[in-house]
Amino acid sequence: MSSRPGAETVRTPLWDWPVRVIHWSFAALIPALWWTAENGEMGWHTSIGTVLMQLLVIRVLWGFVGSSTARFSGFVRGPGAVLEHLQSGAHEPTAGHNPAGGWSVLAMLGLMALQVLLGLFSGDPDDGTTGPLNHLVSSSTASRMTDLHGIVFYLILVMIVLHLGAILYYRVIKRDNLIAPMLTGSRAMPAGTTGMVKAPVWRLIACVVAAWLVGWIVWVGAA
Repeated sequence: MSSRPGAETVRTPLWDWPVRVIHWSFAALIPALWWTAENGEMGWHTSIGTVLMQLLVIRVLWGFVGSSTARFSGFVRGPGAVLEHLQSGAHEPTAGHNPAGGWSVLAMLGLMALQVLLGLFSGDPDDGTTGPLNHLVSSSTASRMTDLHGIVFYLILVMIVLHLGAILYYRVIKRDNLIAPMLTGSRAMPAGTTGMVKAPVWRLIACVVAAWLVGWIVWVGAA
């Protein structure tokens, strides 16, 4: 959020580097997944999808044990708070996602997780384009999952458009640059604002190990 005119501000940490790296990785991986699927590069598509899956595991776990602004408990609010936020024309600056933004994060993570799950079982063995766990389901189930895999992608596109629209709205209407803090990790906030409280590095290492194990289990299942 933007600071009140004339208020004393200080540089305040908002986003840790795991959140920022994962955020921009999603922005790069989703177009890459679309391009590889459209051009029949299914080997690359599967490999990139595996990376996306592992990043999702890290982000979800980090949402429980990570830095304060990364935690779901720090930004997921009830319907009342969301409605109040949307109806109000002015908001106090906060370190982290606002109530509406918090739910958009959950929706995007949920859709990407569903997309990955469907992709694991999708495909047609006759043309060689199958997910690593396709052999665990029937051909009819795989066909339905393939269709849903395509539908969920369009839902993800809708969320991306809404996300970009919100960024543009805040930039043009509220004169608030939401992109810069996701690049630098900090921004000017009113003095006294409680910024991000970092989580210890060992928790991140544990999340990375868990993500690696998930990838290993998937590929063992594919063997």
